[in-house]
Amino acid sequence: MTAETLAYSLESVLKEIKDSIKSVDRKLDTFQKDVDQKLDNLEKGFDQKLDNLEKGFDQKLDNLEKGFEQKLETLQKNVEQKLDNLQKNVTDVKIGLATLTEKADSIDNRLIKVEGTQSNQIWTLITLLSASLIVVGFRAFFMGNNP
Repeated sequence: MTAETLAYSLESVLKEIKDSIKSVDRKLDTFQKDVDQKLDNLEKGFDQKLDNLEKGFDQKLDNLEKGFEQKLETLQKNVEQKLDNLQKNVTDVKIGLATLTEKADSIDNRLIKVEGTQSNQIWTLITLLSASLIVVGFRAFFMGNNP
């Protein structure tokens, strides 16, 4: 082997090594790009899933809040309606009590009148009985039992 052949062979081997290194570099670059692309896709998919999960959670929370507000409004309306009915009942009871008080006062006045009338009737009766006793006594003493 000559020096020229050896140099040629060495150059050839070095060239093949360089080509192999370049090929490996390209493969590594391609592999790196593929890995980066897959990681980016995974990240995008993960972000989308998180966004969807967040949107779903927000929507469910909003629905729950709306349902709670509706139930609270319904409960408040029911309580207000019952309070209004209770107020009407209290007003009716007050009116009834005032009517009963008026009737009781009227009955008291009538009772006073009846008591006064009875008193007058008793005195009239006493007067009549006294007069009749006087007449009977007068007849018995002065007329001598002659009719």
